[in-house]
Amino acid sequence: MAGSRRAVFVCCDGLGRNWVRPDTTPVLDDLRHRSLWCDAHSAVFPSVTRVSAASVATGCQPARHGLHGNRMGLIEQGRIVVRDVGNPDFRTHMRAATGGTLLVPSLAERVAKAGGFIGFSNVSPGAAYFLDPEHFGHIYHRSGSYAPEGARIEGDQALEVSHDAAGDWAMTQRFCTEVLEERRPAVAFLWLADPDHTLHGVPLGSPAHHDALAAAGRCVSEVFRTVERLRGEGEEILLLVGSDHGQETIGNSVDLDAWLAGQGLGKFLETGDVAVAGQGTAALLYATEQGRAPLLGVLDEMSRAEWAAEVIEGERLADQGFAALGGAVAAVNMARQGDANPYGVAGRRWVVAEAGKPAAIGSGQHGGWGPDEIRPFLMMNDGGRSTGTMQGPTCITDIAPTIAHFLGLSGKGFDGKCLTS
Repeated sequence: MAGSRRAVFVCCDGLGRNWVRPDTTPVLDDLRHRSLWCDAHSAVFPSVTRVSAASVATGCQPARHGLHGNRMGLIEQGRIVVRDVGNPDFRTHMRAATGGTLLVPSLAERVAKAGGFIGFSNVSPGAAYFLDPEHFGHIYHRSGSYAPEGARIEGDQALEVSHDAAGDWAMTQRFCTEVLEERRPAVAFLWLADPDHTLHGVPLGSPAHHDALAAAGRCVSEVFRTVERLRGEGEEILLLVGSDHGQETIGNSVDLDAWLAGQGLGKFLETGDVAVAGQGTAALLYATEQGRAPLLGVLDEMSRAEWAAEVIEGERLADQGFAALGGAVAAVNMARQGDANPYGVAGRRWVVAEAGKPAAIGSGQHGGWGPDEIRPFLMMNDGGRSTGTMQGPTCITDIAPTIAHFLGLSGKGFDGKCLTS
């Protein structure tokens, strides 16, 4: 029966699977051996947090749920306007342009009348709000917390934490006490900012990176201890711990708008008939009907550029779980060099430059389908019944159907699969 069980998901944002080791994340490594470990777990494209949040919440690829990236092109008054999905007001712009937000139900909607949903998130506002964009459950975030039907949560009941490891820890403590022990919803999400937040300003493998890994492990340990205590009281709780994507190193950047202008598309960029939505180590390329042919005409040349690993459109976009929706025409995955950073972490990536935001050369980044950024981790702990290693491919879209199955809810409408069936 739905409601007789509970599911908890903890996301350590940006923690790649290659960092879950005894020497780097001893807490996670220990929990791994008590759980079912997904050994070939993958991200979605773009491998960015806001899209990942929507895919975790819905169990669907971007082609199905309709959120394109960390930055997304919207057709507004006949022209493409690229907006930052992370901004708190992005959903308002998305509704005005498309008539809605996500195209498929979220877990919050599925459990609205079956025990409810509570999400605590310390990443960007957009990533937090796309866990439940239509307010079926409770979402807590430092930019604003909301109850069902969009009622604003004020005062001491709101989530006032810093956007760093200290904020993650304060949020975790409240989550364990208030959400897990007291309110006990059917589904509870805890989305940590680290190590992703730290890595966007420091090198992979650096002491600061290791500190961020330890901080995330501390939060996971607190959740696990709480869950184990509740299980000892007779609770049946499914705990999933994982991440949304990994990280790679920024080696250099390129201004794709300037490159397109140099190919003769300057007037199309000015009129909004062609647009670039950078995703870090990838970009989505948009066009109106007027701009489509000119854009397609330069893709072969783009694929030969030193900074481009691969340029895809049409069916190849679909192969990446992404549909040509809302003016999206093509995607470029940025090139990778194999040399190591000062801490011995191999791989340097080109990234897409963003106006007013200089690339932090040598720091972490993600967004495309590079070998490390598409390898998040996932483990499923059900009190010891399921252990060992799952060898076959899994994806972050498998989290929602696994939770739905555990709660006795319908498994229809997911792209992902249940990990226990």
